Amino acid sequence: MADTKSIKNLFRLSKFSDYEIKSVHHLIFWSTYFMFNTLRWGSYYEDYALSIKGNLLGFPIHMFLCYFTIYFLIPTFIYKRKFILFTITLIATIFCMVIIKFELTYFLISNNVWPEGPETHSLTANYVIQMMLGELYVISFVTAIKITIDYISTNQKAAKLEQSKLETELRFLRSQISPHFFFNTLNNIYALTLEKSNKAPDVVLKLSELMRYLLYETKNKRQSLEKEILCIQNYLDLERIRYGDNLDVKMEISGDIQGKELSPMLLIPFVENAFKHGVNENIGNVFIKIILKIEEDFLYFEVANTISQKRKKKLPKQLKPSGGIGIANVKKRLELGYTKEEYKLEIGQNNGQFLIQLKLKLK
Repeated sequence: MADTKSIKNLFRLSKFSDYEIKSVHHLIFWSTYFMFNTLRWGSYYEDYALSIKGNLLGFPIHMFLCYFTIYFLIPTFIYKRKFILFTITLIATIFCMVIIKFELTYFLISNNVWPEGPETHSLTANYVIQMMLGELYVISFVTAIKITIDYISTNQKAAKLEQSKLETELRFLRSQISPHFFFNTLNNIYALTLEKSNKAPDVVLKLSELMRYLLYETKNKRQSLEKEILCIQNYLDLERIRYGDNLDVKMEISGDIQGKELSPMLLIPFVENAFKHGVNENIGNVFIKIILKIEEDFLYFEVANTISQKRKKKLPKQLKPSGGIGIANVKKRLELGYTKEEYKLEIGQNNGQFLIQLKLKLK
């Protein structure tokens, strides 16, 4: 079943992209451009009345050519890679509009149709070329603005869609950890209650804390490092009960963890991956070693685990395993949430061990 919130987000984003450039923006642009041109040529002619008349006649032509180009010619020809047809059609359209401009200027404003150039009373090749170049300048200017806005809008939409996708994957990641892990933990709790073990209350408490973290405290953009570590420790404690003496887990924490924040559930997928591919697929004694070190504003996080016999047979020594969906999700979240200078992730194998090393700038 599709995520209702994600669908609403997509609908909202599509509306945002369709109506980003509003009519008021067009009005402001052309009004500003008209005032600038009027003042510019009025100062040059030393006749502002003539400048107003010329711009009142010329601007509808500018606007027609610009909108015709960006909303018809470009979608019709450029997007379909018909560049020659685009060029021919554009030049022909500009030529026709220059002819119209000449006739209107001659009969409505002045016999001298080119007051800023050599005195011209007839349609000359020089006049046509200069006017066409002027129209090309206006078209190029407006088209560049349109393309830039479209590019920014498209990138923003893509980023938001990617963020929405990652949020959906994060919710899926929580559910991915939950079923088999919680099922086995509940079985262990059931066995402890049958034995009337004193461990049962502690196990229930740890499971409750882990569920609360996964379900309610991972919705924020940032989470405290302390809570992330507590989640990992609860997870490890519950897995120790599940595997007993067959599992050797060591976790080393050094440095000041107070007041540090990071994206939620960035670390737990690495630990979960170690159990999924290192412990579940091994027979006999296995180990997992977790090192978490804080130096100034950087977190150095390392997870090492025994590579299963099945994976040793499948993978050559030089191959670097990349992990499952949880690891892929973390990679994408790191790319979106941090700059390249703020993190470094290395995944590989060394001396029969699967090794994950993360250097992360803490907020």
